[in-house]
Parts: sequence; structure tokens; C-alpha cells
Amino acid sequence: MPRFNLSWLYMLIAMTIAYLYFTSDENVGVNKNLTYTEFKNMVNKGYANKIIAYNDNSVEMYIKPEYVKEVFKDDYKKVGRNPAMHVEVGSMEALDSFLEKAQEEGHFTGEISYEKKSDMFGTIFWNIAPIFFIVAIWMFIMRRMGGGGAGGMNPFSVGKSKAQVYEKGDNTNRITFKDVAGQESAKQEIQEIVDFLKQPQKYTELGGKIPKGALLVGPPGTGKTLLAKAVAGEADVPFFSMSGSDFVEMFVGVGASRVRDLFRQAKEKAPCIIFIDEIDAVGRARSKSVSMGGNDERENTLNQLLTEMDGFGTNSGVIILAATNRADILDKALLRAGRFDRQIHVDLPDLNERKAVFDVHLKPLKLDSTVDPEMLARQTPGFSGADIANVCNEAALIAARHQKTAVGKQDFLDAVDRIIGGLEKKTKIMTANEKRSIALHEAGHATISWFLEHANPLIKVTIVPRGRALGAAWYMPEERQITTKEQMLDEMCATLGGRAAEELFIGHISTGAMNDLERVTKQAYGMIAYAGMSDKLPNMCYYNNEEYSFNKPYSERTAELIDEEAKRMINEQYERAKKVLSEQKEGHNKLAELLIEKEVIFAEDVERIFGKRPWASRSEEIMNQSAQKQLEENTTEGTPLLENKEE
Repeated sequence: MPRFNLSWLYMLIAMTIAYLYFTSDENVGVNKNLTYTEFKNMVNKGYANKIIAYNDNSVEMYIKPEYVKEVFKDDYKKVGRNPAMHVEVGSMEALDSFLEKAQEEGHFTGEISYEKKSDMFGTIFWNIAPIFFIVAIWMFIMRRMGGGGAGGMNPFSVGKSKAQVYEKGDNTNRITFKDVAGQESAKQEIQEIVDFLKQPQKYTELGGKIPKGALLVGPPGTGKTLLAKAVAGEADVPFFSMSGSDFVEMFVGVGASRVRDLFRQAKEKAPCIIFIDEIDAVGRARSKSVSMGGNDERENTLNQLLTEMDGFGTNSGVIILAATNRADILDKALLRAGRFDRQIHVDLPDLNERKAVFDVHLKPLKLDSTVDPEMLARQTPGFSGADIANVCNEAALIAARHQKTAVGKQDFLDAVDRIIGGLEKKTKIMTANEKRSIALHEAGHATISWFLEHANPLIKVTIVPRGRALGAAWYMPEERQITTKEQMLDEMCATLGGRAAEELFIGHISTGAMNDLERVTKQAYGMIAYAGMSDKLPNMCYYNNEEYSFNKPYSERTAELIDEEAKRMINEQYERAKKVLSEQKEGHNKLAELLIEKEVIFAEDVERIFGKRPWASRSEEIMNQSAQKQLEENTTEGTPLLENKEE
């Protein structure tokens, strides 16, 4: 059966309007051409009711109703109430003299008018144009309401699914697990889904059921969407990709209709994968009250999704993958077993995984011998896969800006600095006192972090303005699995080192420590109220996960106690910072002078002043362990080869 095309409907409407226009009562008639002699005879017989003369020497003569049958004979039934006769005259002067004579003799008693010949095309255009304008506006509105996607021009297809379909065997943009660097634990979990799709009988023979779906949870940029595409590529099955926002429209019932259509298409192509990106747009927890942000259309869409995922109907071979970075706000009915059977956490990459991600993104770049992926991985703690891709691209742009033929180590360091701190502002003018104050402040951070065991290792210190900061110190944050109270207190003390240095060595404090104080205050309240690391409030957590809660989970007395404990903790670390700086006064001043001179100093410069740092960082320990393990493996593998050679 051929599909209905809305263009035919538009054409039918236009033809109907044109018919009504051209067949209206005012314009219906049989137009008949006459010779000038016939015209004069009809006027003399008294047939003429009205005569219109035009500037192109053409004349229209309207016949009196009582003479219509006589003039038009058998065609009189087809004419309207004002049938016209057309004639061409030689000149207007001859016509005037003839009509004056006919009036004097009483043959013509009607009206005579002289008009300009109107443009028939222009008349039709200006009568039809408003109709086409209205139709165009209507089509535009329907397209906007349809999202401009597939079927956006057709109001009858507004409830159809707008999912992008990747067919089986399509190798043009095929992505496999080899293209996904890092995320080994997530790939291991999701590998089972691939096995289910490839060999379902392997599991069903034992009585097991194929899981309905998996939810990929993790921060933005960690590769959740890429991982879902890799699943489809590995399994080589049809892949339906759709965003959560694509379900929601301004029409009531459109979202639920699109959910039904999506699952209908998927069942036809089973086994297959449905991937819903940013599912929190449609899967947010349903509100008990409309006043609390309820949305009937979104909730209806969610209800339909819940029904399709685990209703009375069967979805054999259809696996649903979804991605979100806000799993805490999803509806509980969506997360239960039988719908999303498992949650796969796609976390930020650790040290080894970042190295693998760098290896992937460094392949297309022209590199020189100074680039070390391991060093870059250590320089970018907390970076996601998207951030690492941005670092590589930014490094290539910086190298091209400096007319280099290859991307070097310094280009990557500059790229990391720019992404973290912003663009250098060397044009910002500072006085000598301001420069000295900033140098003492940053040297305070560097000195304390050097002499505290659990503080983050220093990378470099600069007093060049960058972004909104007048100076900055770069550290290599320790990627700890657990954090102790002592470690957090050391970090707090190092953060307060800038303010302490200002008070000790300048004699007054400034606004340069605002960001430091903000971080320290948040950290102190978190340690006391959430982590239970206070002496007066031990083992207490006041974290409240309720979305619409307007009450604090503690009393006013407890709130005062939290404030007192936070103030005490911060002041203790501040005094500790001043004590360390007083003990290392000479080295701190040397560091500040060197910073004023060079503007940028590195960990090697600090080591020359204070000596080698007595504690190794966590990253160094892990890298040393990995290197030792690799060495042992290589030794073990090489032993049999030596024995074979001896034989």
C-alpha cells in the first residue's frame, strides 16, 4: 500500500480554493466575443445594460437579464446573473459618438464607465497569496513542533520515533571495544550483554533470562555513549539511538506514542539494542504533587516506557541501554530488577586508563621524542576522556600557532595549564608591591605542601595572571580510594598557606585568598557534617538526599556546634601553617625572590632550596609497583627461553 503523502492534501486544498474563487457567483458566466457590427446592433436593440470601456480599446457589454436567453440561446442556463460580451473597437472617439447617438435615440439607457485594464495575473496572485501564506505558516509551525527531524513536515508522523538506526553489517562508522580506551571494568561488565546477543541459547538452555537493560552511570565525558556504540559494534546487531529529550514534545501524548513506535520497530528487528542517551530527561522521579514540579506529559511518557520495558508484552531479544550522569534523580520503578537489571559505573579514568586514552588520542598527531604518555597521564588527574581529547587537540593548536613541525612536551603542558587555569594574561600591569605580595602568597602554598606528608605534590608555581587568578600553584592531586582525616587536614593547611604567608611576611592580609578560604570552609563543613570527623560530633552524618526537603536534618543547637567545630578546625590549621612557615622562613623568602625573578618555577627549583621531599607520592608508588611487576613478568617469561637455548 503506497504511503500517504501530505503534499497531495496541500494540492487538493489549493485546487478547491481556486475552484471556489473562479466559480463564485460574481464571476460565473459565458464570455462571448463580438464583432463591432454585432455590438452596434445589440446596443440599438436595447440589449445593453452596462458598458465598460478599457484603455486598450476593448469593451465589455453586460446584457440585460430579460434578453439573456435570446442572446445566448441554448447556453443561457450556463451563464450567471451578469454575462458579459467582449468587443474590440477602433477608437474611443468613434465609440463615444456612437453611444451618444444611441442614448439620444433611447436605445441605450444604461451606464458607461471608462477603466484601466487590470492585470489578471496580479489579481489572481493577490487573492491567492494570503492563502498560500497561511499554509506556509502552518507548515512551519508543524515542522517546529515536530522538532525539525524525521517527519517534521508531516503532522501525521509527529508521534513516530525519531531514533537513528544503525543497521546490522554497517561498517562505515562501526565502533568496537578496541576503540574504547580504559574503562576495563565497565567493558568487562558489558561484555556479558554482547554474549547474550551473540549466543542467547547458551544462557536460555540453563533456564536463565536475558537481561532487559543496563544503565550506564558516570560523570560527563567518560565515554558512556561511546561504550554503548561499541556494544552494538561488537554484537553486530541493529542499534536504535535516541536522546531522552526527543520523546518530549508540546503535544499531549506524543512522547508515549514515540515510545510505542520505538519498541515496535525494535521488536521487528530483534535481536537489537535500544540506546537512550540522557534518560534523566524523561526518567526523572515522578512527583507526588503538581506544585512540586510535576509534568503530566513527561510522566505519561515515563509510564509508557515502564510498560514497554516490563509489561505483559514480550521483548525477547531487545536490550535497552541508557546513559545518565544523574542516576540519583531517576524514578525507582525504572531502576528495579526486570527493567534496568544492572547499573554499570563508568568512572573517571585512573592513571593507567588515562595513559591508554592518551595513546588513542596521540595516534593522529605528529609528535616529537619529548612526549611521554605516562607523564601526561600523571599531569592530568581527574580528567575525563573528553578532557584528554581536548588536551591533545589544544596542544596541536598551540604547536601550530608557534610554527612547529611536531607537537612537543611543552605544548601539552601549556595545553593542560590553559584548560585548568585559563589563558595567560601577561599584559596585566602590576606594581612591585603587588607582585611581591602574590609571590609570597604562592610561595606559602608551595612551602607548606613540600613539608606536609599528605599534601599534594607540587608541580610548578607561577605569578603570571591566568584567567581570573593573579597567581597559581599546580599540584598533582593524589587519586586516593579512601581519604583519612590527617590527609584532609594536611590539604587544608597547605591551602591556608597563602593567607598565613601574607600575615607573617607582609603584615596584612588581602582578598587574594578568597578562593582558598571558600575551599577550606566547604571542606571543613563536609568533614564535620558528612564525614563525622569532629571531636564533638563524632560518627555523625547529616547528609540529606531528599530532593524536596526544606528542613535541615539537625537542630539549631547542632548547627551552632557544627559552626564552632568548623571554625576551630580551620583556625588550628591556620596556626599550624604559620608555625611551618616560621620554621622555614629563610627558604620561603628565597623561593619568593626566585618567583619574582623567574615568574614561573618548577618542583626542581623548590628541591634545590629545601632539599628532596622526604615522602614519595601515591602516583610514584603505583608507577614503581607497576614497573616492578612488569619487570618480574618479563623475567619470568624469559627464563624458559634461556633454558631451551641451553638444551
